[in-house]
Amino acid sequence: MAKNQKMIRYLLLLACAGVWWLAGLYLYLSPRLPEESALRNITLQTPMQVLSRDGALIGQFGEQKRKPLKFEQIPQSFIDALLAAEDDGFFEHGGIEPLSLARAVSELLLTGKKGSGGSTITMQVARNYFLTLDQTFIRKFTEILLALKIEARFSKEEIFELYVNRVFLGHRAYGFEAAAETYYGKSLAALDLAQHAMLAGVPKAPSRNNPLSNPEKGKIRRDWILGRMENLGMISDNERYAAQLTPVTAAFFGQVVEVDADYVAEMVRREMIKRFGNAAYNDGYVVYTTVDSQQQQAARNALLAGLRTYDWRHGWRGPERRLAPRDGETEAETTARWEKALQEMPTIAELQPVVVTQVGEDAVTAMGKSGEFISLYWRGDLEKVRRYRSVNLTAAPEKTPADLLVQGDLIRVLKTADGWRLSQVPQAQSALVSLDPKHGAIRALVGGMGFALSKFNRATQARRQPGSNFKPFLYASALSAGVTPATVINDAPVVLDNIAAAEIWRPENDSGKFYGPTRLREALAFSRNLVSIRVLQRVGIGPFIRYVEQLGFNTEDMQANLTLALGTHAFTPLELAAGYAILANGGFKVEPWLIARIENAQGDIVYAADPLVACPECIASDGGDSEEVRMEEILGTAVPEVRAAERVMDPRVAYIVSSFLRDAIQRGTGRRAKVLERADIGGKTGTTNGPRDAWFSGFNRDLITTAWVGFDDYSPLGRREFGGTAALPIWIDYMREALPPPQPTQPMPSGIVRLRIDASSGLRVRGQPEDSIMEYFLEESLPGWASDSGQAIGTDDLEQIF
Repeated sequence: MAKNQKMIRYLLLLACAGVWWLAGLYLYLSPRLPEESALRNITLQTPMQVLSRDGALIGQFGEQKRKPLKFEQIPQSFIDALLAAEDDGFFEHGGIEPLSLARAVSELLLTGKKGSGGSTITMQVARNYFLTLDQTFIRKFTEILLALKIEARFSKEEIFELYVNRVFLGHRAYGFEAAAETYYGKSLAALDLAQHAMLAGVPKAPSRNNPLSNPEKGKIRRDWILGRMENLGMISDNERYAAQLTPVTAAFFGQVVEVDADYVAEMVRREMIKRFGNAAYNDGYVVYTTVDSQQQQAARNALLAGLRTYDWRHGWRGPERRLAPRDGETEAETTARWEKALQEMPTIAELQPVVVTQVGEDAVTAMGKSGEFISLYWRGDLEKVRRYRSVNLTAAPEKTPADLLVQGDLIRVLKTADGWRLSQVPQAQSALVSLDPKHGAIRALVGGMGFALSKFNRATQARRQPGSNFKPFLYASALSAGVTPATVINDAPVVLDNIAAAEIWRPENDSGKFYGPTRLREALAFSRNLVSIRVLQRVGIGPFIRYVEQLGFNTEDMQANLTLALGTHAFTPLELAAGYAILANGGFKVEPWLIARIENAQGDIVYAADPLVACPECIASDGGDSEEVRMEEILGTAVPEVRAAERVMDPRVAYIVSSFLRDAIQRGTGRRAKVLERADIGGKTGTTNGPRDAWFSGFNRDLITTAWVGFDDYSPLGRREFGGTAALPIWIDYMREALPPPQPTQPMPSGIVRLRIDASSGLRVRGQPEDSIMEYFLEESLPGWASDSGQAIGTDDLEQIF
């Protein structure tokens, strides 16, 4: 009896000591727990998202892939699966489960190692947000105290939300929404029961047991969770059975991008780093761009199709690699070598790598990256293939498939509506940029064939000679200087000293022909080079340079010689598009812009664009002072007051030059664009010596687009290539999808007179003679009258042929 009493006293003393020790530990640790403000101001490392104007994902940047969810966005099926896997009593307990915790703590004390789990979801939140992963008693006790504090400060839904968004789930995915996109390419809400259970099992060992690293173990844990869900009454026996029969369907999806705009995403990334430093990667910024997702996709599709078409015109260059079977190599070894080679070859511009496995009389069989086999048929495809000889020459078609391909050839193929076609990665490059001329918003931008292939953004960084694509600005300067659309100038040979090159310069037209006396309108519509040189002589090199500088072009390195008439000064496609916007909007200088607004992780707007706007209604009658006009009336969105752009070109000049460019499409160098059946579009081709650059810039009042094609190393495009053959088809394919329904052209500004003239002399005529046309004139620059005999009346006021 005495012995029992002594034992009881000993146990009581031990218990009291334990209580005192725990109380002391509490007093020691309690001040070190995070304050309520720290609990309430939890921030997740959330990557920056770049979105189109309509909310489609363009790109994501950050060390951790994460997409936070609100509790109400989490599907019930997943909530049940996670509770079954981690803490089925979560919504009932106060943050800890005493029995489970006692078992886990005793195992830790006795063995020094972590045994069975005792952490509730709340305890895991405490550990994930505020503590280390050290498996020590002090850390575990701190975790308990912090869990109780979290339970006192947060609702159960808030705690669950914190857990769902923070936990690491393998492959750089943090949070279950990011994991769903990483493993299944879908949002969490779009997954089925089996997939929810699979994800719910990942936190136990995220690096080892995720469905990619170890699908077998992942399936075992998934099926156990499904059994737990049935035992807990969350699902029926039939649901459990069906889900357990479902195979593991996970694959690595990486970043789920909704629109192909890598060059746009990189432009935004650079700007965000300038603004926010490295915090841009982790602070959850959401950047809304001006890019329209449908127009952007149309731009990329048009560019790729145009490059493939150009490239194929010049012949097939042969297989990328030859992997013929080796002597003594078994069939399995050969196949394994082919598979390895294919895995090393990325898909570029939708062109997939395949290895030829069999060459028959009527078809060729090839193996793709995922082991599938495709067929390339002789009739209708391979029989038309011509081999590349030079940029200007292709060979005659081969007679049989065996003359073209052999077993082991690694080639590129393209999936079309009619099946697979032999193709190749184009060596030429291209760029396209499309702006809203009213305020300069970038609606689409493609900087090259593929960002993975080359990160050089040709839309913003490639400075290339525009050739005749720059002529509209010369003709605008001429109109401003008093030359009229009916002024007749001789298209005849000219020999000049080219001071810059210290040689005699003999320019000619692309056709090599001379067309004699030519009206100014015809000269631009048909891109007459010799007329353009004489126009620049008339305007003067200095005044022309000052004029285009006024339009916003950088003239710092511009060579002051007559070659400027043929577009020898280099510009980027974006700079040219901004210049054409002046013609499209009635003479206003707008600046291209890309970022519409930036929101922080809380959804607050930290930046909103305030662009210059082409605003004729902002021009007051007393000399041009800006009136207050709501920006939403101009842009269609609630933003600060409009900033009116400066008018840098006479609206009458912009109107007349735009009419020249509509003629260029209807009957001039851009007439291929007539396929669009639009009377409201105008544009200009451009081709440089070589030819090394092909351009087309065109517009209506709603959209201006510039397309360029060329080689990065300035190699010639081929003697039969021009702006109208290489660049214009890209422009057409894009504008077919991007242009809004036809609208009336800009209304004719006051101060323009429309007169009937003789088509040959450019002089005014009475009545309606057979060879007469209507023409626009500035009211202060009217042509003289033609007499019945054809002699000019008032020749002092007339432009003479020179």
